[in-house]
Amino acid sequence: MAVYTHLSAEELGDLISHYDVGELVSAKGIAEGVSNSNWLIETTRDRYILTMYESRTELSDLPFFLGLLDMLAGKGCPVPATIHDREGASYRMIGDKAVALIEFLPGVSIDRPDTGQARSVGKALAEMHIAAASYERRFNTMGLAAWQQLTDDCGSEALATIDPSLPDIMYDALSDFAGSWPGGLPYGVIHADLFPDNVLMLGDEVSGLIDFYFACTDFFAYDLAVTHAAWCFEDEGRSFRPDISSALIEGYESVRPMSDAEHEELPVLARGAAMRFISTRAYDWLHTPADALVTRKDPMDFVRRLQFYEEHGERIFARS
Repeated sequence: MAVYTHLSAEELGDLISHYDVGELVSAKGIAEGVSNSNWLIETTRDRYILTMYESRTELSDLPFFLGLLDMLAGKGCPVPATIHDREGASYRMIGDKAVALIEFLPGVSIDRPDTGQARSVGKALAEMHIAAASYERRFNTMGLAAWQQLTDDCGSEALATIDPSLPDIMYDALSDFAGSWPGGLPYGVIHADLFPDNVLMLGDEVSGLIDFYFACTDFFAYDLAVTHAAWCFEDEGRSFRPDISSALIEGYESVRPMSDAEHEELPVLARGAAMRFISTRAYDWLHTPADALVTRKDPMDFVRRLQFYEEHGERIFARS
């Protein structure tokens, strides 16, 4: 989440008037994340999240994303439903950009999870995979081809300004994936971005899974690998937490046991998960506007995770 586009109080008030949610009291920009502009909205009736979809979200994808939220919420998953306007629309346009009002869920994001929280996240991820089994399909626009394109768009010279080793690391990894990326694994709708700041918790229980705007159809095990890379490290990727790793996987498999083939491919899927965020973070590091209310993320954080998976992936994902 972030704020790239600024809306005046008048614009926000006019927008909220199209919803049956009371009158606007306050709106606060949210700086976390990197993809869309977000505000915490308070009205005379309740709190909501307002999202304006920026360059990485195609207008044609919004029915998939917002319909997925409504479907999962309707099935009892801890997912915020879309607030539809008085005409029944799930999003509206402000100029050439779409905006959606989303239910606000209680809970806090955890900076340093314990094993009970990690186990609950694994369970919630598996339950989401099962609940979305019959939902429509969407191509993963942030897959291998996108990693290559983002890397090429940055260019070796610019990447080296982040770290002199970064161009070789990225191109070597991309070359490796070209010959090792798996096929034929169980697949369906995945979240694809389940970082700690996209999970709300009350104690050890998951109260909210949010920010589904990279959701797509891909391997379930890849989604677990993304979540593993996001949750199982600290100190900017320098320290691995084996207790969180075990709890996350155990929680997932308590709901949806993985096949032997999925376990065998977790090391390369985890390296791919790291590469996905190296490529987008490097691109954003080099291209984020200077006046954007957004916290840039260091791609080297995920370089360290990539290197850890290269050295230790076979051991940490071995089936006991």
